[in-house]
Amino acid sequence: MSPFTGSAPRTQEWRHLRLAVDDGVATVTLARPAKLNALTFGAYADLRDLLAELSRERSVRALVLGGEGRGFCSGGDVDEIIGATLSMDTAQLLDFNRMTGQVVRAIRECPFPVVAAVHGVAAGAGAVLALAADFRIADPTARFAFLFTRVGLSGGDMGAAYLLPRVVGLGHATRLLMLGEPVRALEAERIGLISELTEEGEAGARAAALARRLADGPALAHAQTKALLTAELDMPLAASVELDAATQALLMNGEDYAEFHAAFTEKRPPKWRGR
Repeated sequence: MSPFTGSAPRTQEWRHLRLAVDDGVATVTLARPAKLNALTFGAYADLRDLLAELSRERSVRALVLGGEGRGFCSGGDVDEIIGATLSMDTAQLLDFNRMTGQVVRAIRECPFPVVAAVHGVAAGAGAVLALAADFRIADPTARFAFLFTRVGLSGGDMGAAYLLPRVVGLGHATRLLMLGEPVRALEAERIGLISELTEEGEAGARAAALARRLADGPALAHAQTKALLTAELDMPLAASVELDAATQALLMNGEDYAEFHAAFTEKRPPKWRGR
């Protein structure tokens, strides 16, 4: 994401989510607890635009995505999205579906790690938002459900058919996307859908601690690792190792690489600058 901006000012208020930034860690909270944080058109657009703004600013080094109340996110609002789409024409529907995909791309392509803190339900689009994150920290109440076929749509929504097989394998992905059955936390851990299973009520705190650890580390190295993980999913080995070589050569010219050597020599912790 280019850091260069045009004439549009920075957004001062986000109406469809809450944002807090503390020393390089952004916390984004889906905040419709009465509706299990069901997504609206505005919520999708805010997530898309917020991630773009944070990516350009380069002040955020890690992000936590969570939900307020009893769950993470129950997916698209039945009345405000599913009901509304029934009266849309094909062009409008394509615009909407492209926007939801842009949110997933923004999560995957932003230059900082995204940590999803999952408790309670993560269903439909909510499950895909968690899936798109770099880390999924969940407590025992978490349950994931890719419900798209249950409403008569393809299970391959918002990039789910691309991402899920790469996280849990084709067999599990086929079952989850085709049948739409819920996966509870213990099974999610077993098949690799979550990164860490916490005690009940601890997912938010553990996600915040991981985000702090990431933010305090070598931000440029993290950003390039994330970029390579995404870019190399579809590359042959020869192209992948060449891209790795070029990336390492660039980072070896960076300040953080030299700082590690200086810190090692002086027997002190490195002072990472993300450069």
